[in-house]
Amino acid sequence: MDVISVIRTKRDRGRLSDEQIDWVIDAYTKGEVADEQMSALAMAILLNGMDRAEIARWTAAMIASGERMDFSSLPRPTADKHSTGGVGDKITLPLAPLVAACGAAVPQLSGRGLGHTGGTLDKLESIPGWRALLSNDEMMGVLRDVGAVICAAGDGLAPADKKLYALRDVTGTVEAIPLIASSIMSKKIAEGTGSLVLDVKVGSGAFMKNREDAAELARTMVGLGTDHGVRTVALLTDMSTPLGLTAGNALEVRESVEVLAGGGPADVVELTLALAREMLDAAGLKDADPAKALRDGSAMDHWRRMIAAQGGDPDAALPVARERHVVTASASGVLTALDAYAVGVAAWRLGAGRARKEDPVQAGAGIEMHAKPGDSVTAGQPLLTLHTDTPERFEYALAALEGGVTISPSGTAYEPQPIVLERIA
Repeated sequence: MDVISVIRTKRDRGRLSDEQIDWVIDAYTKGEVADEQMSALAMAILLNGMDRAEIARWTAAMIASGERMDFSSLPRPTADKHSTGGVGDKITLPLAPLVAACGAAVPQLSGRGLGHTGGTLDKLESIPGWRALLSNDEMMGVLRDVGAVICAAGDGLAPADKKLYALRDVTGTVEAIPLIASSIMSKKIAEGTGSLVLDVKVGSGAFMKNREDAAELARTMVGLGTDHGVRTVALLTDMSTPLGLTAGNALEVRESVEVLAGGGPADVVELTLALAREMLDAAGLKDADPAKALRDGSAMDHWRRMIAAQGGDPDAALPVARERHVVTASASGVLTALDAYAVGVAAWRLGAGRARKEDPVQAGAGIEMHAKPGDSVTAGQPLLTLHTDTPERFEYALAALEGGVTISPSGTAYEPQPIVLERIA
């Protein structure tokens, strides 16, 4: 085998053989295939696609590149959740302790930001002392003691995906459905969870811009999970508008704590509860009431214990950016659009995301939203507050927001989009 022939096969719209897939994943994991060569193959896959058999084999090869975990010794049923990524999508933060408070074990392996979408680990690392990297023994210990853990996949778990995940972020290949499906499912299957709920985003702020592509991705992943014995369900959810009122690492942690305290934005609470119910149902805990766990403080208790178990201080002050810039309403009327992609790119440019895989992120960078679509606004009213440590970024971020905010005349009817669009099982 040689990598050039593998690239040419997919470049010329051919079908990769099982042998080609097994070889290229193994060789890339070992460092025998260079990043620029895998970048070329990833772009060819994005442009020309893969059939179901190719995706299944690619996923199996990713799993085979490392170890598999086993949670059968835990006294609770396991349930996990994965989001395909969005703007302001901090749902994992309140969701994991909430589901744990209801009796399930949540082994949540999460990632870092991809492109304009935020990363769960980047958000949690804004908490002083919190550690994303845990050994398998540490992860099992937190699961036994707390019931929920959010951490990075270990080096032994699908190591091929760890390399390819970072590469996709900086080579314009994030949106490839075969690569998204295999990346997510290789980690989740190798992780060993008994059930999995997928939050597949659709809209301007998602990698899947239209519902048909999102449904295709959801069906592909549900099929991969089912074939490997993992009870898998997917929800298609709206990402045309950012979730909640914040986009950025520490900003989103603050908002997540508000949700766990019984408050927070209505859309974040609604989606958190919808996913919690799906996870509990898949885990066989149909009678559990996640809304009650938010009200009675048990979800917050599990959050504090989870953060402390991973070295974090749940009472510590979160980082705050040194500089702010307020964007005001240009006219009075009804805010009828706040484009998720524009907000996500602006937050990324402020320092909340990374342009290269080795780049750091600013914990305090991001955007606060003071109004959401459907709200009445007056000229000069604050709409957005931009946060960054580096004020020279403001101009670049403001350019991303051009055309992303629409204010219609007063009295304009606004029909909100439902958050959950479809369920695929």
